[in-house]
Amino acid sequence: MSTHTSVRGTTFLITGDTADVVAGTEGFYAEDTRHLSRWEFSTGDALRVLSAVRDRQSTSVILSPATPRNQDAAYSVFRDQALGSGSLVEEVRVRNHLAVPVAVTVEFRFAADFADQFELRGTGQFERPGRHTTIVRESGEVLLAYERDDYRKWTVLRSSVPAAYAGEQLSWTLDLPPHGEVPLRLEVLAGEGQRVPVSGEQPARVADVARRARLDVEEFVEGVDVPAHGWPELRAAVTAGLADLADLRVPAPGQPDLRIPGAGVPWFLTLFGRDSLITSMSALPYRPELAGATLRALAAVQGRVVDPARIEEPGKIAHEVRQGELSRFGQTPYGRYYGTVDATPLFLVLLGGHRRVAGDGMAIELESAARAAVDWMFHHGGLDEHGYLVYRTDGPGLVHQCWKDSARSICFADGELAEGPIAVCEAQGYAYEALLSTAELAREVWRDPAYADRLTDRAARLRADFEQDFWLRGQDFVALALDGRRRQVDALASNAGHVLWSGILPDGRAQQVGKRLTEPRFFSGWGVRTLAEGQVPFHPVSYHNGGVWPHDTAIAVAGLARAGLTTEATHLAEGLVAAAGHQPGNRLPEVMAGYARAETPYPVRYPHSASPQAWAAAAPLLIATSLA
Repeated sequence: MSTHTSVRGTTFLITGDTADVVAGTEGFYAEDTRHLSRWEFSTGDALRVLSAVRDRQSTSVILSPATPRNQDAAYSVFRDQALGSGSLVEEVRVRNHLAVPVAVTVEFRFAADFADQFELRGTGQFERPGRHTTIVRESGEVLLAYERDDYRKWTVLRSSVPAAYAGEQLSWTLDLPPHGEVPLRLEVLAGEGQRVPVSGEQPARVADVARRARLDVEEFVEGVDVPAHGWPELRAAVTAGLADLADLRVPAPGQPDLRIPGAGVPWFLTLFGRDSLITSMSALPYRPELAGATLRALAAVQGRVVDPARIEEPGKIAHEVRQGELSRFGQTPYGRYYGTVDATPLFLVLLGGHRRVAGDGMAIELESAARAAVDWMFHHGGLDEHGYLVYRTDGPGLVHQCWKDSARSICFADGELAEGPIAVCEAQGYAYEALLSTAELAREVWRDPAYADRLTDRAARLRADFEQDFWLRGQDFVALALDGRRRQVDALASNAGHVLWSGILPDGRAQQVGKRLTEPRFFSGWGVRTLAEGQVPFHPVSYHNGGVWPHDTAIAVAGLARAGLTTEATHLAEGLVAAAGHQPGNRLPEVMAGYARAETPYPVRYPHSASPQAWAAAAPLLIATSLA
C-alpha cells in the first residue's frame, strides 16, 4: 500500500490509500510528535475505494461496501480531509441509495502514542516514562494527553454530532432517509502545555481550512517572476517547488513570527542550518524574506559557549533545533545541536547575498553575529590550526558534519572510510566565499577596511592552498576531502560541483572538473550521482554513495555556469527538469536512485526519500537563476 503526505508548517499527515492511519510511521504529527498513531474509519462492512483525489490542501475519498458483482451497495461514504496548522479536519457524508430508510453505524478507531520522531526514525530505543491519560469531557470531546514532568502534549477529538465513546473508539448510528444522506464533521487538534481548547466548540469545516491553506500558498507563489527561458517543463517545476516551499515554512524556534524553510517531511520540519541556508540562497532572488527570517533565526541560536555534548562553540551556527520529548530531556543531543562544519560559512555567504538583493539593513543588524561566525572559522573551525575548516568524527550525534552526513559517505575510492579531523572540499569553497563576502560587507557597510583586507588576504591564501592540496593529479578533479593525516580522500564525488559554485578553483581547473561532472560515470541522465560509478563504494540505491540529489545537481549546474560551461550546465539541467516531469505534481524528491536513464525510462526514487523537501523544492529556482 502506498502512503500519502500533506504538510502545513510543522504539522503533517501521513495516511494510506483509504485516508486512514493504521501502520508504520503513518500518523498525524505536530512539532516532532505523533498526535494520532491510529485514525481508522469503518462501518461494519468491508469497504472498497471507488475514488481517491488528493491535492495540496485536501483529500477526498469515496468508499462503498464491497458487494458481489450482481448486487448494488446500499450506501456510499464520502470522506473529505484537510490539514491545518495543528489540526486535522474531516467531513463524512453517508448517502443512502435505496428508496427505504437505512441505519448505518460509522466508527473511528483512534490512538495517540505521542511518539517522538527519533523513535519512529529507528535511531534507537528510548525510555519514555511519561503518563498517558484519556478524559471524556462533558461536551463529548475526547482529550488524550501525555505528561512527563513539565512536558505535556495533548490531542483533542471533537465532532459535530455527539458520539458514543467506548475505549479507543467513537461511533455514531446514522439514520439515513430514503435517497438521502447524513453529514458528520470531526476535528483533531494537537498542542502542548496546560492550556487546551475550550470545550464544546464546533469543528472547523474542510472547505474553510483548505481555503486558508490555498490562499497562503497562492500569496507566496503569485507575483514571483522566475525566468523559465521559454521552457514550460522548467516553469512547471518552479511552480511546484514554490508551492512546496510555501507549505514547508515553519515558525522559527522561540520566534514564531519568523517563517523559515523547514528542511522536509517527515523528519526534518524544523530549523536546519545547512538546509535552511541553501534553500534560502536558492530562493533569494525571488523570496528574500526567507533568507531574512533564516538569518535572524540562526543568529538567535548562534553558539555562545564551548559545550562538547552539543558540539557548540562560540560563533558557530547551529545544525538543527528540536522541541520533541527526547531532545527536551537530553536523550538525544539534537535539542540544539551544532554538528555542522558548513552552516557557519553558509550563514556568511547568505548574509552577503541578502545585502546585494535587499540592501544593508540585515548586514548592519547582524554585524556582531557575522564577526563571531568569522572568529569561529579561524579559531574553533580550524582555519588557524589546520589551514582548513575541519570537523572531528568522534563527537556526539553525526559522524560526518558536512551535507553528506551518513556514516560511510566520506570514503576513499577503494572503500576505506576517512577518519578525522576531516576537511571536506566543499566546506573550503564555502569558507572562501564567506571570507570574500564578509570582506565586502566590512568594506562597504561596516566601514572597516583593515578587517576587509585581512579577510581578503586569507581568502587568497586559502584558494592557493586548496588548489595545491586538493587537486587530484592525473584525474583532472578535486579530492573529496583531506583526512586526519592530510591524505587526499580520492573518491570522485559530486561535492566538486559545490566547489565550482564557490569559485575557489581557478578557471582552467574549474572547467576540467565541470566537464568531468557531465561524463556518464557521474551524470545518470537525470542528475549528478553523489559518487561516480565504477568506484568500490558506489551503489545506485545509496543515500550518499551513488544516489542523485536534485539540490546537489542544481548546485552543479550553478557551478558549471559560473565556470563558463553554459552548454554543459544546460545539459545537466535538462536531465533534472525531465526527472521533475515524471514526478506527481512535478515535485522533485529529496533523492533519486543513481540508475542510468538509458536503463530506466523514468527516475527511480530512493526508498526513504523525504518529500516534499526544501532544497529539492528550491532546486528549479537555482537552475532558473543559473541559466539566466
